Amino acid sequence: MRQLLFLCLIVWGSLSCMAQQYATPRNGEGISTFLERFNRPGRAYYNEFLRLNQKRLRGKKELLLGVRYMLPPLREGRGEKADSRQGKDAGTTLYEPLFGKELSQVKITGSRLKGACFYVVSGHGGPDPGAMGRVGKRELHEDEYAYDVALRLARNLMQEGAEVHIIIQDAKDGIRNDRYLSNSTRETCMGDPIPLGQTARLQQRCVKINRLYQKDRKRYKYCRAIFLHVDSRSKREQTDVFFYHAPNSVKGKRLAQTIERTFEQKYGLHQPNRGFDGSVSARGLYVLVNAVPVSVFVELGNIQNAFDQRRFVLSSNRQALAKWLMEGFIADYRKEK
Repeated sequence: MRQLLFLCLIVWGSLSCMAQQYATPRNGEGISTFLERFNRPGRAYYNEFLRLNQKRLRGKKELLLGVRYMLPPLREGRGEKADSRQGKDAGTTLYEPLFGKELSQVKITGSRLKGACFYVVSGHGGPDPGAMGRVGKRELHEDEYAYDVALRLARNLMQEGAEVHIIIQDAKDGIRNDRYLSNSTRETCMGDPIPLGQTARLQQRCVKINRLYQKDRKRYKYCRAIFLHVDSRSKREQTDVFFYHAPNSVKGKRLAQTIERTFEQKYGLHQPNRGFDGSVSARGLYVLVNAVPVSVFVELGNIQNAFDQRRFVLSSNRQALAKWLMEGFIADYRKEK
């Protein structure tokens, strides 16, 4: 009897070891991105990963290069679908290191976007700074300011119960409150180096979005992508935020118009004598045509214009942009229900 029990324990132990999978992170990968690469998205997998790797993480919740981490077992069928929605209820606290140490803990405070999924993409990055402006001796790079607004937007969406994929990532920056954001080339496309060539760069982020969307569309009834950019025009030309949607995209047009009306209402409330001249139009931009989810492309202003620059360099204004974008999404989500 003892021999039989001993044999059973050996077999069980062997099967357990076979079921465990290990992997090492790429440079710049956070935990969420690392798990998504191995088809383990969502907070259920995230929390299980933390439990399995307590000793390897040493409480920091940051991945180290060269360390082998244990992957959570893959879930199948209804179990995976149900688990992927866990952690979205009000009162739950999530963890996203991309927001920086002080803001990495994200408490879910509402449920207005529960059941929705977003792909938040800041323009350019890596070897491409995008448009550049100047304030005195300071250079303003489009990719840095678009990224900061993107992080703020992503955090706002998460607080309302949404699933959020941050496509362009910088493992160091986090959300910053500085007027003049330091420039770098660290940004990756979910852990992968960003190509310098424009077409390759845009194709890379569309491929990432579309792969995620193929799974997300089965779990979420509302999936939307947003591309955040800063325009460059004549220094004398002051612009308001304007929006593009893909040609012939009915839902894309509705989304862009809904967010534009949200901005118009906010300007009417906070700056009633100013007016708002934002616009909505269709454009055959690469990312709008090639990203499968319904998408909106947002130009946050003219980086060359001194008045528009205030919209970027003041952190309170960057936060307002993110908040109003989120409220536009909430208004559009309600129309979808």
